[in-house]
Amino acid sequence: MSRYFAMTAIPYVNGRPHVGHALELVETDFLARYRRQRGDEVRAQTGTDDNALKNVRSAEAAGVSPQEYVEQVAQDFLKLGKALNLSFDDFIKTGSDPRHRPGVEKLWAACAERGDLYTKNYTGLYCYGCEQYYADDELDDGLCPEHRVRPDLIEENNWFFRLSRYQDRLIELISSDRLKIEPAHRKREVLSFIESGLEDFSISRSMERARGWGIPVPDRPGQVIYVWYDALANYITAPGYGTDGEGFAHWWTGSDERVHVIGKGIVRFHAVYWPAMLLSAGVELPTTVFVHEYLTADGRKISKSAGNAADPSELAERFGADAVRWWMLRDVALAGDTDYTDERLVTRNNEDLVNNIGNLVNRTVSMVNRYRRGVIPALREENELSADLRRARAEAPARLDAEVNAFNFRRAAEVVTRLGHEGNRYVEAVAPWALAKAEKQEGAAPDALDAVLAELVQTCRVLGGLLVPFLPESAAEIIEQTGGGGGKVASPAPVFRRLEFPAVEGAPV
Repeated sequence: MSRYFAMTAIPYVNGRPHVGHALELVETDFLARYRRQRGDEVRAQTGTDDNALKNVRSAEAAGVSPQEYVEQVAQDFLKLGKALNLSFDDFIKTGSDPRHRPGVEKLWAACAERGDLYTKNYTGLYCYGCEQYYADDELDDGLCPEHRVRPDLIEENNWFFRLSRYQDRLIELISSDRLKIEPAHRKREVLSFIESGLEDFSISRSMERARGWGIPVPDRPGQVIYVWYDALANYITAPGYGTDGEGFAHWWTGSDERVHVIGKGIVRFHAVYWPAMLLSAGVELPTTVFVHEYLTADGRKISKSAGNAADPSELAERFGADAVRWWMLRDVALAGDTDYTDERLVTRNNEDLVNNIGNLVNRTVSMVNRYRRGVIPALREENELSADLRRARAEAPARLDAEVNAFNFRRAAEVVTRLGHEGNRYVEAVAPWALAKAEKQEGAAPDALDAVLAELVQTCRVLGGLLVPFLPESAAEIIEQTGGGGGKVASPAPVFRRLEFPAVEGAPV
């Protein structure tokens, strides 16, 4: 058994959660559930990034205080956990959680003691959407490449972090995979950025520009700590850095794997800035930074500002949590953005869950009830017809493990669907209804049909086990219907709901 700590990035709470946020939550929940199922000691953590200026602007637009606003939106993220059947162990709100500020101040003090903090006047182009300064050559026709707006020119006297001091050390750690960046093309991207030369970066903002919102710089009342320095610290403040030494030692320092699951737009912060800050403070680094791609709508990044952000709680209510979770794990590519549509979600649900896995479970349980009054026959010796199915069952767990370790959720889901297809092919090949007819009309021995039914029940049980981290509630239903390890199946009932895609108004019938 190992200790495994999985963390999402924490989103700004300047608006309700959208389907892009749900993707990261579902992926991280899958990793946590998978490792729990293996018997590992697991902590899964998420939360909200409250101390951003964009949150202040949204609060002003809503006519409420920043604290009231971020708390309201944080509740929407908490509700999403229930809607998508998530299993996170901790949720930190950086604006109000009593663990956070002491930990941020401790991190600041540790970096200062190392001599890595200093002040200077600075002029730069700042995107409020990213909460980040950009150099001229990083802009696209003068626009932020992420938010497609023109950054503001800001001039301030700020605190800076000596990022340049850690350039060679970061190259060494990432090249050797002691700090693993997945997938490989993101590792190459990060190394290329570091090798081009690292510049020190600003880690404070004026209190005036921050509208008085944020964590004050210790002993510098006119400045607040830069939101990214503050936000990144959540990964260590939640387990107790600065407040609970025992909890921090157990879950951060003592974890065998510390895994960040993040979107591609914030790679620099997590794979460059954050490790350097931890090196400065003398704190263990994450072991892995997994970078997922974006969900898009009509080829455009999903975002609140673009107005194309589907509400994941509403999707779960319409289609069911299983359908949403399955689409995100089964259809989203490891490399390259994936376009979300309701039609794609419905199609994937019906093809994989209803027609494949659900069909196999339903016909298996129905036949055991019909032909053997629910009693599950014992497994027989392998024969020519059952050899392929047994091989598929035996190989599936190792194949799933390999894909999970590579963070390839799509291929991990394909391991499950392939076994379902193999089970359905077996049914068609052996035709158990014909064996039952021969047994009834011709007095054939029951051994042949018993062998088939036993193979099918065992296949469905393996499918139920494989599905646990993907679709925990449906997996439990499959296991229950196939006897839960006992000697009798339950009454058959559809495990998955067939979905209908709404017709387009005015379309020909």
